Amino acid sequence: MSNELAVNNQEVEIMPGFMSLKSFEFTQRAATLLANSSLVPKEYQNNIPNCVIALNMASRMGADPLMVMQNLYIVYGRPGWSSQFLISTFNTSGRFSALRYEWIGQKGTDQYGCKAWAIEKATGEKLEGSTVTIDIAKKEGWYTKNGSKWQTMSDQMLMYRAASWFIRAYAPEMAMGMHTTEEIIDIGGNDPEFEISRKANRGPVVDVKPESEPEIMTSQNIESSREPEPEINTSPAGPDF
Repeated sequence: MSNELAVNNQEVEIMPGFMSLKSFEFTQRAATLLANSSLVPKEYQNNIPNCVIALNMASRMGADPLMVMQNLYIVYGRPGWSSQFLISTFNTSGRFSALRYEWIGQKGTDQYGCKAWAIEKATGEKLEGSTVTIDIAKKEGWYTKNGSKWQTMSDQMLMYRAASWFIRAYAPEMAMGMHTTEEIIDIGGNDPEFEISRKANRGPVVDVKPESEPEIMTSQNIESSREPEPEINTSPAGPDF
């Protein structure tokens, strides 16, 4: 009897989510608290639906909700993680050693590049990702894209791309099916399939040729171009890197 009372008195941990009424009610209360805070990004202030989504994603990833809010962006109408956040999530997962990079080629040439690698702790195996080079960046159109960071921050962009490729190859659940903001910026305006997906809910697609470079979505230009909605702002701001 005493054991039954002890079990009944134990506090059951309720996690944010949609799997039960209690979880959903808890998520709504937590989202209301966050939406009323002036410390969360503007896209979540007074926006309970956005906060609910962020809480759900944070729960699934085992991440802090504020970190998710500060590192989830909309670029070309598509959600993406900041590369720093994705790498940080991988490094703190406990399943692998921290990401490291192996460089190849001579700096200043098209053959210059790197690949990411890490040790899987469960097996001790060294895992290696695909090699990313300046030559690949040029052939894919990333290097010459308007506003590209590849020409001014080539080392950083090589590491970001090598890391995202590695993580999607060996731990895709961490990215939750999303690309990084840098990848979306690189491929968004040049990929016909991406354009079809982006326009799918806006009526028939007449022309899927690459458009002129759209700006990264920010809270300012979203407000000026969006049709009025009743209290809901569903577009987090673009990254600042």
